[in-house]
Amino acid sequence: MKLISWNVNGIRACVTKGFEDYFKETDADIFCIQESKMQEGQLELDLEGYHQYWNYAEKKGYSGTAIFAKNEPINVTYGIGIEEHDHEGRVITLEFDDFYMTTVYTPNSQNELKRLDYRMTWEDAFREYLNRLAMDKSVIVCGDMNVAHNEIDLKNPKTNRQNAGFTDEERAKMTKLLDSGFVDTFRYFYPEQTDIYSWWSYRFKAREKNAGWRIDYFLVSEDLKDKLIDAKIHTEVMGSDHCPVELDIEL
Repeated sequence: MKLISWNVNGIRACVTKGFEDYFKETDADIFCIQESKMQEGQLELDLEGYHQYWNYAEKKGYSGTAIFAKNEPINVTYGIGIEEHDHEGRVITLEFDDFYMTTVYTPNSQNELKRLDYRMTWEDAFREYLNRLAMDKSVIVCGDMNVAHNEIDLKNPKTNRQNAGFTDEERAKMTKLLDSGFVDTFRYFYPEQTDIYSWWSYRFKAREKNAGWRIDYFLVSEDLKDKLIDAKIHTEVMGSDHCPVELDIEL
């Protein structure tokens, strides 16, 4: 199976920059997007051969996720079942016979870390949600998790320490999630790989200089480790300030 995840930073804008061509070209079995920034009815995507599942934020032009899948799932869940966390369209889970597929757009801690406390609450709730799923069957989770886990995962770790996305607190939560029984698939295959990122600021010609961060992930529950084939980061794909990430897995 080929799985793709992409923070499109506004699907309506991304469509004008070639999203549909890229979508058709990849021919993924499951294609997840984050930061759709739209409400129901604002865009009709004709993705022949795919079932579409959208989770919209209540706030207009903000957050939002979607999953496009060739096979129809047994069940679809929106959010994580906690009122406090389910207003921003951040999570969708598809249940298939052998696994759960979850996409997530993790809250950003924002300037001056004004949302860090909320982010910590979210992290614990989301980890518990995934662990509950994993008690039932295998789990694949992908998306913009808004954290560069280790220094190798961003260009300028020293100057960014304690900035949103590279605080000790956020990094520790990612460690805790992985220690609870998940595998960072890119690092599984490429533990020492440097200078490959999935997000670049629009400022200071960051993408041109490759001054980026790896904050988009595919994680899998430990029991799927032997089924992994490859993990890729498609830095060549434009259309957003993020690029798509891919997981190839035998399921």
